[in-house]
Amino acid sequence: MTATNPPTDGRTPGSPVTPATPRPPLSRQIVVAVLLLAAVFAVASLGSLAAIGNTDGWYATVEKVPWNPPNSVFGPAWTVLYLLMAVAGYLVWRRGFRGRGSRNAATGTLVLFAAQLLANGLWTPVFFAGYPVAGVAAWWAAMGIMVVLIVLVVALIVVARRVSVAAAILLLPYLAWLLFASTLNAGIIALNG
Repeated sequence: MTATNPPTDGRTPGSPVTPATPRPPLSRQIVVAVLLLAAVFAVASLGSLAAIGNTDGWYATVEKVPWNPPNSVFGPAWTVLYLLMAVAGYLVWRRGFRGRGSRNAATGTLVLFAAQLLANGLWTPVFFAGYPVAGVAAWWAAMGIMVVLIVLVVALIVVARRVSVAAAILLLPYLAWLLFASTLNAGIIALNG
């Protein structure tokens, strides 16, 4: 029988040695944070361009649900939501980092993040810029996109929670706003379609 010396690193005898999670270099963290912010705010800019000419045009004349906020609320609300979205994406990427040359453990979550961002980027042009071209059909198409977007965001929150609880929490206001926005979209269809 051989005697074993107890570990000196604070582990209990017999516990496995697990290497510390590698941290990405600060320069890489900054680049990823900037890229996520750029992607999120590119979608925001696309939405703004699609909405600008229409909010004072046809959108001002349609009947809306009583809880529809003034147009001045949408810009600040979306700015905060896009910022939270970018931070959540960064946290997911950061927690999934495994080291140089390794696949990020959160790649699937990041693909879901990109998919919801794409759906988000489609909604505003379809709803606002699509109406003068396709009429009520644009609102219905936007509603379909909204449903897909909500499903993607719910899935993203569930999957992101496994990687970063903080990221999942940061996405909850976004989901709440999408649910609210879906009532606005549906209300415009119901009252004007």
